[in-house]
Amino acid sequence: MRIDILTIFPEMFKGPLSESLLEKAQDKKLVNIKIHNIRSFTSDKHKSVDDRPFGGGPGMVFKPEPIYKALKHAGAAKNKCKSEWPPKNKPLVIHLSPQGKTLDQDLVLRLVKYKHIVLLCSHYEGIDERVLNWVNQEISIGDYVLTGGEIPAMVLIDSVARFIPGVVKERESLEKDSFIGGLLDYPHYTRPADFKGMSVPGILLSGNHKKVEEWRREQAILNTLRKRPDLIKKARLSKEEKRKLKNK
Repeated sequence: MRIDILTIFPEMFKGPLSESLLEKAQDKKLVNIKIHNIRSFTSDKHKSVDDRPFGGGPGMVFKPEPIYKALKHAGAAKNKCKSEWPPKNKPLVIHLSPQGKTLDQDLVLRLVKYKHIVLLCSHYEGIDERVLNWVNQEISIGDYVLTGGEIPAMVLIDSVARFIPGVVKERESLEKDSFIGGLLDYPHYTRPADFKGMSVPGILLSGNHKKVEEWRREQAILNTLRKRPDLIKKARLSKEEKRKLKNK
């Protein structure tokens, strides 16, 4: 997968992209991440990317020209966007914005199918509305406002990269992630079996793999019910599981 990042703060990405699985994914050439400084596409000596909004009001707005040139440089401005979801072999342009749809696991699994993603990180009061003609998706990481789109872009990259084949060594661990199937993950335990008088559930020490899986499934449902009851209604549960929940 190729990921192009358009930002005015390229240095912010150095740490997160050069550590852990993201570093290994790039070393293995599973992910090709390119960072573009939007200021490089300005034409004035001050490299201005923003200006005052028409109609007055507080703050500044990203000008359309530098962003358009940056998108063009990234191969994502040949035509205006006609679809939120272009063909998988076309660039998918994403503006990280608090006004966008919330990033969740279903959205991540849809994004990972694309070969080329372009991430636009804005600041101030946002971007000139006309730029959205070249944007397929606006995506948010939550109902709150950050100083800019860089941190949301890092979150999106990390969440998507994990599902690229070869990035995570144990594929099975992805299949049991929280939110897969609409449920949170089950509780995990490791050595020692007894810690300050607190013991690991006996079923995990039994060696009965079938019983362990049944216990983990039950615990995942209970975990979701306790921590995120809003997810239960959308979770993929069997008739028997739904019946048991009614009796809780």
